[in-house]
Amino acid sequence: MRPVDRVVAIAAVPAILLVLAQIAYPLTHGVGRDRVTVAVVGLSAATALVHAGVTRGLRWATGLLVIVSGAGLLAEVLGTATGVPFGAYEYASGRLGPELAGVPLVVPLAWTGGIYPVWVVAGLLASRKSTAAPPRSRTGGPQLSGVRASAAELLSSPAGLRISLTALGAVGWDLFLDPQMVADGQWRWTAGAAGLPGLGQIPYTNYLGWPAVALVMAGLLESWDRTAPDTRRARVVPVAVFLWTWLGSALAHAVFLGLPVSAIYGFLGLGVLGIPLVRGLMARRITLRPLGHGTM
Repeated sequence: MRPVDRVVAIAAVPAILLVLAQIAYPLTHGVGRDRVTVAVVGLSAATALVHAGVTRGLRWATGLLVIVSGAGLLAEVLGTATGVPFGAYEYASGRLGPELAGVPLVVPLAWTGGIYPVWVVAGLLASRKSTAAPPRSRTGGPQLSGVRASAAELLSSPAGLRISLTALGAVGWDLFLDPQMVADGQWRWTAGAAGLPGLGQIPYTNYLGWPAVALVMAGLLESWDRTAPDTRRARVVPVAVFLWTWLGSALAHAVFLGLPVSAIYGFLGLGVLGIPLVRGLMARRITLRPLGHGTM
């Protein structure tokens, strides 16, 4: 077995277990479903961390965990205490294991497991975009023109695009996650506010808070990304997890969980990344091959 093949095999183990646990989710109820939920979260985080560890090193994987789960925990503790940035909500007590300040400790791991494949796919898409900076405006003062030009350069750069796409993908993922967990009673909003049509139990503020938090995570990840080389090894694993999350969740919500509205919202939301990804893969404009020698 070639070295790259071994990396793919190692990275694929938790991903396969994750898929099996997610398949089991709609088949369980009560305490059994709570245990499956915890298993899904743990396996999703393990899938991200194992892939990061075997492809970029233990140090980089540790930083990934600290950045995403750390920021996720801070956002959740702040959110449950103050209602910022998601809106006023609370977790069901005693269902998902140990808690800190009313937040189950598995929840920060869910952020890592969910954001990582989105981050990888956002990087693939951003690398295909033009990095040409727009011309500077000849009107206005030099300082204002410079600020505008710098902002435009950032947004049009691969790094800026990746950060923006990660935030959009995070919202798409949450369009599946929140309706599913609210329907299962894992958390609830405690203050009435307007929501999306068909998802009135989840306030619109939730979908403003998610991109805000994801932008912070993605910005920190972009800086951390430079501390270890990315050879693109075993990218097929997080990309496959992304596609499974997108298409599998749409199917599960529509057919097995009785959540057709969130099936549509989630499919369209995560499709902002999923559709161009599939088109790029089919047209071979996006490749999952590692840099240098090896097979994929």
